Amino acid sequence: MLFFIVVLMKRVNIGTRKTAFVLQIKRERLNFEAKENAMNLTKESIISLLADEEHEQDLLQKADTVRRQYVGDEVHLRGLIEFSNICRNNCLYCGIRKGNKQACRYRMEPEELVETARRAAGMGFKTIVMQSGEDMYYTSERMCRIIEEIKKFDVAVTLSIGERSYEEYKAFREAGADRYLMRIETTDKDLYHKLDPEMSWQKRYECLLMIKELGYELGSGIMIGLPEQTLESIADDLLFLQDLGVDMAGIGPFIPHPDTPLAQEKGGALHLALRTMAIMRLLLPDINIPATTAMESLHPQGRIMALQGGANVIMPNVTDGEYRRLYELYPGKAGANDNPAHGCSIVGQKIISIGRKIGTGYGGHTKTLLDK
Repeated sequence: MLFFIVVLMKRVNIGTRKTAFVLQIKRERLNFEAKENAMNLTKESIISLLADEEHEQDLLQKADTVRRQYVGDEVHLRGLIEFSNICRNNCLYCGIRKGNKQACRYRMEPEELVETARRAAGMGFKTIVMQSGEDMYYTSERMCRIIEEIKKFDVAVTLSIGERSYEEYKAFREAGADRYLMRIETTDKDLYHKLDPEMSWQKRYECLLMIKELGYELGSGIMIGLPEQTLESIADDLLFLQDLGVDMAGIGPFIPHPDTPLAQEKGGALHLALRTMAIMRLLLPDINIPATTAMESLHPQGRIMALQGGANVIMPNVTDGEYRRLYELYPGKAGANDNPAHGCSIVGQKIISIGRKIGTGYGGHTKTLLDK
């Protein structure tokens, strides 16, 4: 028999005219039935869990239990290459937005990008994540050549390069790309268009559908603590990701950048981001969920907190030299001054310190361990 923690929901008064659902923890001796329990969260119960600061630790422990039962104790490492901070978009929250005249721009040439991937593969990474702003210098032809060269290193290839056409996504897939990451950021369309004034929510959603149709493992995600964001909209975001059936979901706190229009906003909602991430694990028990760098940037143990609250992926930065500092989506990015080897060593030590182990495979979304 397997033990697991069941979340029971009960209304309790927490003050005048306010109620919340409090987590009660009960140990049950059952054959594994947690998947149904985990996925049947209503919007109302999600909002209550998001609001419940007092019982946050109970929620994180539940998510950790579900994580262990569905995806095991391995932490999958992805070698992240930030290969260009040039972007055609003007998102109000982003430090590499085209309107930021203070940003020092760079882009790697294809040969440098491939060499960086080769070194990362030599360090043992089985997945290479190529991330950039929407830099159209990297045409479909250039990207396909890069993908084909990197696939020679026996690695999975993940792209995070933004909105492209169906034909481009198809070409990248045929060249060997395995996964694609593109955050929806928020499903509140009015808020999306305020924050991304030159973009279309509908177009981004259609890009996600194209990527899924073409057989990529699809990663998406949301930002927590945005101006005008509500708990109701975060609940909608989580249910959207569940309905979309993503293979990876990244939950990151908004950190205001001083050279953007949102410089004076509060941000830094680490604990709300952790609760959101934990609920994501309950909604989609067997997907990959990263302990994001933004969490570590807000708290020195941010990644450990995430790993102990449902996360099972870390993406160490393997970008060399000055590029690490210049790819500044937000200020104070954890590890910006490390070299790749030192940064990876620190990550490995943290994983081992909490009794987890470093994954040795490609770390794809393989559905549930319990079905094997």
